[in-house]
Amino acid sequence: MDKELIEKTKKTAELYFRGVTDEKPYDLWKSFDRELAADLSLFITGKMYAREKIPHPTRQLIAVSCLTVLQRPEELKLHIEAAINVGCRPEEIAEAIFQTIIYGGAPSANTALKTLRQVLQERGMWPLG
Repeated sequence: MDKELIEKTKKTAELYFRGVTDEKPYDLWKSFDRELAADLSLFITGKMYAREKIPHPTRQLIAVSCLTVLQRPEELKLHIEAAINVGCRPEEIAEAIFQTIIYGGAPSANTALKTLRQVLQERGMWPLG
């Protein structure tokens, strides 16, 4: 197996998901199929998330926006945590969510803002300001 890819995967996973206490997708996948979980992790975390075409904060704001519009609050929570871990400020994350109102509607954005507030409360970062 490619040792460089494994190290890049570990490094990126640590950057994004350190301190996350909820079940991570990799752990869920691994409980069903260890080999497939490793392959998915190497591709998603080691290749896609580790790309240096855009900065990690930008990548996570894109993920937050997409997951907001798709109405995926569980995965959104994980990526809000990752966004904070890579240096996004709560106000930036909220703004990315507000921008989705045009495409995903207010209900999706409201759910996402509640998820953001939950993460900020859990991290002792709420209320803002």
